[in-house]
Amino acid sequence: MTPPSMNSQLRLLLDFSPLAGFFVTYKLAGLAAATGVLIVMTLVSLTITYVKERKIAPMPLVSGVIVTVMGGLTLYLHDDTFIKIKPTIVNLLFATLLLGGVYTGRPMFKYVLGHAMTLTEEGWKRLSVRWGIFFIFLAILNECIWRNFTTEFWVDFKVFGMFSLTMLFTFAQLPLIKRCWVDEEPAG
Repeated sequence: MTPPSMNSQLRLLLDFSPLAGFFVTYKLAGLAAATGVLIVMTLVSLTITYVKERKIAPMPLVSGVIVTVMGGLTLYLHDDTFIKIKPTIVNLLFATLLLGGVYTGRPMFKYVLGHAMTLTEEGWKRLSVRWGIFFIFLAILNECIWRNFTTEFWVDFKVFGMFSLTMLFTFAQLPLIKRCWVDEEPAG
């Protein structure tokens, strides 16, 4: 028996609550406390996802492992560098997977999003390349910001800047998706 999928409101809550908890806790109690909250809320989110769906998508799972490891190092070593480079590592990992998939002829977005939409092979390839390059851009931008600005500025950028840039980039991909969309053939 297949477990039911989560509704979109719960999915949204589980996806964004760790980041919101991180931001609020940072403003109230500083980076160490915020890092602890991020780890705990990420693990709770992944656990709820697993209980509800009996699976965890690869991207949130990888991100959760990196949050736990880098956040744990931040807390254990009392060095905020680890939590600050976490977005760089995650973005470079995703870029490597996407661009490596294109290089090997297996565009990763097709495997991640193929259940939600159907594109031409060229569309999957182009989407994977664009997102791979975008993730490299985010990694470089994160490095520039945490190395050259205050921690408070970095936290604001991580929470609001990266999200806003990602949303803008996502919407900018809609014309490509529309051009490469393949309508499903009716069965029978």
